Amino acid sequence: MSPLDRNPPVLRGQDGEGSVQVHQDADAQITGAKVFSVYGKGGIGKSTTSSNLSAAFSNLGKRVLQIGCDPKHDSTFTLTGHLQPTVIDILKEVDFHPEELRPEDFVTEGYNGVKCVEAGGPPAGTGCGGYVVGQTVKLLKQHHLLEETDVVIFDVLGDVVCGGFAAPLQHADRALIVTANDFDSIYAMNRIIAAVQAKSKNYKVRLAGCVANRSRETNEVDRYCDTVGFNRIAHMPDVDAIRRSRLKKKTLFEMDDEEDIVRCRAEYIRLAETLWNGTEGLAPAPMEDRDIFELLGFD
Repeated sequence: MSPLDRNPPVLRGQDGEGSVQVHQDADAQITGAKVFSVYGKGGIGKSTTSSNLSAAFSNLGKRVLQIGCDPKHDSTFTLTGHLQPTVIDILKEVDFHPEELRPEDFVTEGYNGVKCVEAGGPPAGTGCGGYVVGQTVKLLKQHHLLEETDVVIFDVLGDVVCGGFAAPLQHADRALIVTANDFDSIYAMNRIIAAVQAKSKNYKVRLAGCVANRSRETNEVDRYCDTVGFNRIAHMPDVDAIRRSRLKKKTLFEMDDEEDIVRCRAEYIRLAETLWNGTEGLAPAPMEDRDIFELLGFD
């Protein structure tokens, strides 16, 4: 018997082992609402997807709370029409005494009654975004704002290795990945799947599926999904109306009834209905880097 057989190596890296991550208190868990976290590589359209999905849920009669988890705090501006102050900045103003805050200090009501919160983040190169997410949820619970909520949507920053990325997974029922029909987006989605799978060993979160965003075709996304056992549950085409809605600081549900806009609204409503009715908790097998290159790369 070799020394390795007698003393097998201790594998690290599962669920953040070997790194510093913020873990939430058990009493900070969100109960009573369906919680979704939206992921994807930077610039893929997570905030656009989250805000239009929030608007769709609200049009189904649901009470919705959207929490932006990116330091640039632009997750909810199409719902509210402006950039709102972040939770972390407001806490700084009261020297981190949350008892001095009122709900209206950090919650803005947006389109169709959607409640909007921007968690924000620490200054660049300092602190952990996971702490900010935890403080935001704690503040919402202290003010009983989650008791009258049917749906919570976390719009999460794109950095897979960040505690701010991982923290919403400790609250979410389902994780949704926004991707596109290209190599870089699918490569990022593969890493996100691996991260969510690691967290699902200790938390209730499971993968719901992916949204092909700003994509004329879905063939590459579908090929990847078929290979790893994942599902594409929506497709948002590459139409100029979505770009224009961002420039007008509006969701698609507030835009004029153009053909493309009506079609995209219907897809967001369908996605909201799919998520509300419940999706199978998927457990895809993420691919090794070289295998993705072989699947999607060019000769």
